[in-house]
Amino acid sequence: MSKNKPVLLTEYGADAVADIHRNVAQMFSEGYQWEYYEKINEVLDERNFVIGEHPWNFADFDTIDGCMRVSGNKKGLFSRERNPKSVVRYFKNRWNSIQNFYYK
Repeated sequence: MSKNKPVLLTEYGADAVADIHRNVAQMFSEGYQWEYYEKINEVLDERNFVIGEHPWNFADFDTIDGCMRVSGNKKGLFSRERNPKSVVRYFKNRWNSIQNFYYK
């Protein structure tokens, strides 16, 4: 990475099956997805060269099954039916609280 170059992080996320909630955040729960973004964004916010972020993905989508994925990609902020997952509230609060939102 070159010095004095801005960085925009794209396509980062964690799978969450819509409507799966646990008392303690566990993989594939909506709470896990929320905590994942909180931790990653905490690190991004500490670095002044990071000028933006774009989570992966807007909505869940179908793809081939594999040993790490069953019944599609679940990294969406919305379900395949376009219902918001709980992490949408996190991003709404985050993005609305950033000063000078026009650039970050």
